[in-house]
Amino acid sequence: MMIVLGLTGSIGMGKSTTAQMFLDAGIPVYSADDTVHRLYRGEAAPLIEQAFPGTTKDGEVDRVKLSTVVMGKPEALQRLEKIVHPLVRNEELRFRQEAKDRGAKLIILDIPLLFETGAENRVDKVLVVTAPEKIQRERVLGREGMTADKLDAILARQVPDAEKRNRADFIIDTSQGLVAAREDVQRIIHSLVDM
Repeated sequence: MMIVLGLTGSIGMGKSTTAQMFLDAGIPVYSADDTVHRLYRGEAAPLIEQAFPGTTKDGEVDRVKLSTVVMGKPEALQRLEKIVHPLVRNEELRFRQEAKDRGAKLIILDIPLLFETGAENRVDKVLVVTAPEKIQRERVLGREGMTADKLDAILARQVPDAEKRNRADFIIDTSQGLVAAREDVQRIIHSLVDM
């Protein structure tokens, strides 16, 4: 039996680093964000251009232009999600089947909006990656092009960190450092694979 662990956490919590730790431990990881980036360079680009003219360049979605068109506009965002979410879901299903065919005992679905999209219903257990708000803000505001207003807009669309932690089966606090996070990852793997 293959166990599906959903990995989530708000922006700037260390989710990508944690996902890499699972990969380094030999656990297959599906990244919804990586899938979206790939789709924006391929299959989704013409569909997005049709719905939002002028948001692609050279056959790729221009994320800055697209963000300008949909940010703060719920109807536009819903239209975009109706295009992208089914494509992302198809890629997830393909990943799951390939992992199952290879005999994987545990896989990770790295889905930033796990709770927001109802994806927690598609996993066996949930791991929430967290950090204190001060650290989160420092991490995110250090990113190129990020502003406090933009961060607040992103956080407004996400389930609050405290609620995510309450709904989690496992929690990793990334403010404790890489060594502690790696130990937590190993502990989670052993608890799920050696059940």
